[in-house]
Amino acid sequence: MDVIGIGVVGDYRDDNETHRATGAAIQHAAESRGWATEVTWIATPDVEGTAGQTLAPFHALWIAPGSPYRSMQGALDAIAYARTRDVPLLGTCGGFQHVIIEFARNVLGITDAQHAETDPAASRLLIGALACSLVGRVMEVDLVEGSAARRAYGAAATTERYYCRFGLNPAYVEPLVRGGLAISGTDQDGEARIVELPGRQFFVATLFVPQTSSARGAPHPLIGVYLAAAHRRVAALA
Repeated sequence: MDVIGIGVVGDYRDDNETHRATGAAIQHAAESRGWATEVTWIATPDVEGTAGQTLAPFHALWIAPGSPYRSMQGALDAIAYARTRDVPLLGTCGGFQHVIIEFARNVLGITDAQHAETDPAASRLLIGALACSLVGRVMEVDLVEGSAARRAYGAAATTERYYCRFGLNPAYVEPLVRGGLAISGTDQDGEARIVELPGRQFFVATLFVPQTSSARGAPHPLIGVYLAAAHRRVAALA
């Protein structure tokens, strides 16, 4: 049986609930399909400047929660690697935030795009502090028709759990969308909660943390579709 290699880019902490849930959620999705997976955590400093070598063995990447990362550049390098090589990618919470920063810097040319968590005084804050923290909140997300996210859920809306205090600065929604980054999930106020790159095997990032809603026998649908894209890549590379 082929083994699906998943590289989780982040700085693992055993006391982080979202970190512990990540490997378990991948296993739930794999078990439901009879697939074998190998999940490897890769510390962000180990990716900085070496993405082409460090990440090459994996069939898909996951950009984990838990920012600020030990190396922000390492996380951005991993995202750029997946984006430019069409490697299936899922980013959650901090992963969502850094997908936006990487896209702004490397696609839109906003080279000074920053994150308020790491540089609150920056002039180009693509990711800013939310007016109201979402830590611990469970909220409905409306899914855009025709998007990969909606196809994954098979529904027009879902309810998800958050762990974050930072989100997309609404002032940058228009240039991001014009540049090709689709907003495929929004909250009740129209704020971006899922972004994706259309036309890819799988390139989706969520501000919420789907892995904490997964269970054995009831894998999260978004993670299931992500793993299916990784499984297709196994076959393509065989």
